[in-house]
Amino acid sequence: MAVTGHRSPEASGGIDEKAARQVAEDAREQGWERPSFAKGLYMGTFDWSLIHPHPQAPSADAADGAAFIARLRTVLEGIDGRVIEREARIPDADIRALAGIGAFGMKIPKAYGGLGLSLADYGRALMLVGSVSPAIGALLSAHQSIGVPEPVKMFGTEEQKREFLPRCAAGAITAFLLTENDVGSDPARLGTLAVPSADGTSYTLNGAKLWTTNGVVAELLVVMATVPPHVLPDGTAARGGISAFVVEADSPGLVVENRNAFMGLRGIENGVTRFHDVVVPAANRLGREGSGLKIALSTLNTGRLSIPALCAGAGKWSLKIAREWSNARIQWGRPVGEHEAVGKKIAYIAASTFALEAVFELSAALADAGMKDVRIEAALAKLFSSEIAWKIADELVQVRGGRGYESAASLAARGERAVPVEQLLRDMRINRIFEGSTEIMHLIIAREAVDAHLKAAGDLAVADADLKHKAKAAAGASGFYARWLPRLAAGPGMLPNSYASTGPLAKHLRYVERASRRLARHTFAGMARWQAGMESKQAFLGRVVDIGAELFAMSACVSRVQLLRGTEPGHADAAQELADAFCRQSRLRCEELFNALWDNTDAADKKLSRGVLTGDYAWLEDGVIDVSEGTGPWIAEWSSTAHEDKRRPYGS
Repeated sequence: MAVTGHRSPEASGGIDEKAARQVAEDAREQGWERPSFAKGLYMGTFDWSLIHPHPQAPSADAADGAAFIARLRTVLEGIDGRVIEREARIPDADIRALAGIGAFGMKIPKAYGGLGLSLADYGRALMLVGSVSPAIGALLSAHQSIGVPEPVKMFGTEEQKREFLPRCAAGAITAFLLTENDVGSDPARLGTLAVPSADGTSYTLNGAKLWTTNGVVAELLVVMATVPPHVLPDGTAARGGISAFVVEADSPGLVVENRNAFMGLRGIENGVTRFHDVVVPAANRLGREGSGLKIALSTLNTGRLSIPALCAGAGKWSLKIAREWSNARIQWGRPVGEHEAVGKKIAYIAASTFALEAVFELSAALADAGMKDVRIEAALAKLFSSEIAWKIADELVQVRGGRGYESAASLAARGERAVPVEQLLRDMRINRIFEGSTEIMHLIIAREAVDAHLKAAGDLAVADADLKHKAKAAAGASGFYARWLPRLAAGPGMLPNSYASTGPLAKHLRYVERASRRLARHTFAGMARWQAGMESKQAFLGRVVDIGAELFAMSACVSRVQLLRGTEPGHADAAQELADAFCRQSRLRCEELFNALWDNTDAADKKLSRGVLTGDYAWLEDGVIDVSEGTGPWIAEWSSTAHEDKRRPYGS
């Protein structure tokens, strides 16, 4: 099949908003077979027993993890992150050293040549790696969290696992390819096609993928492509749909056209990958045709936990730098850290770092235990951590002042300690976009959080339902809310002795319980007011989600303190102080968000933004020169034009 210069009508033509939403809805995991602590928070149910006692790994697994992290530390001590930042490339020797200790197989089961580490130990390893080089952290996490190992482990056949997983564990770098030039979080418009052969033994891929992390150096790729409707060899009709394929990166017709460069993560191997009649064996398809998006979303459920781990590591490093610098720098006769304005920032960094670690550790432990549904917890962890870590990095730049804005290389050149604070800020920024932007995470979490309301509301939440169906839905919804709403009136958070076993932190759990019921009432009020229009109230839903994220983080902090009282009693009292500080700060943010649910500028902002888009305020742009004009289109079309292959396997 020839590559054309326009999008395939089979893949994307005629996709309207409703159809696009339906594609995403169909791919979403529908049921709730296991309990979810975070889901309960949004429904007004604070079930402390779901996260306390804090889950712990079996001793044998913990020993394996500790042993690997010790080996990893030794390897990392021989890696110079400044070289990676300067040369924008991870040296081959560093890759070989990491592969030699099994770093590319941390999450792969031992039966397939991997280390079989828990998600918690995998995350702790990423914390360590990211502190030396965030680019290496991105390479390892993209390979293992969303690359070939995870979807093959979860959805591959036994033959696929035996073929691909040992290679991945040994160091064959992998990548995940979904995004296209004009397709991000809207996969219904996917343009890459996988056309099956007449005999059903292979598929031919044509299309292009953007921002393929690891794509420049990968040996194996997971590619999402649309299979058009077709007729099977036995004569039956097949619907096709978005499907997942494992593709050899050296396949004829596969070209890496560009190695992309970014404001941060300068060693990242991210590119544009194009497929020109690339033949892929049918045996390399993961799952059935049409299940690709489900595979991608399921992979991301726990794959997102790599970002909270890297963010927690960044917080720890930031705290160390803030402490040491604020003691060394003297202003007006005292260390700058002793001045209240700087001390407030240090307190924020310390309390938030404790929360980052608590959120990651709890989410990973719940996922490892396998007894709870953690899709909301993992999504909240990603959302919360990426936002908090970015603010920590920004505050650290401010604490360091001019030296925070100066590069580590420049600091070293004039004889000062090479502290890469400005690099941290650049590297952390992508986490608010990676694996679901903050705005998309708000929508994903909100959809899960209001799932019970949507099911209860039925056709009330469907914009084009007729009056007859809406009336019937109203009768059904009234029964659900008659049972549910009275439970939101009172709870243990109103009793002064509730959660007494947590000591001074009990007051924060009581707040979380009360706030959970309060949040559920506000969500119900929004559903009652807007019904089918609720999905368009993205600012309102974003605040609902953010309140839940803060409540989850507070709960995680208290749970972690209780865990440390048994595992690290020497740190427990200090941990309690950190948790108390975080909860106090978090409660203030919650109250601001609660107030903004109904007292806000959303309507005025919507009107203003529409005016901007229609050009009503274009005069305000006068007086500047846009140097980007004439340099190219906003979104490039994909075509059959030949390009030089920029693919560069490590070691070549």
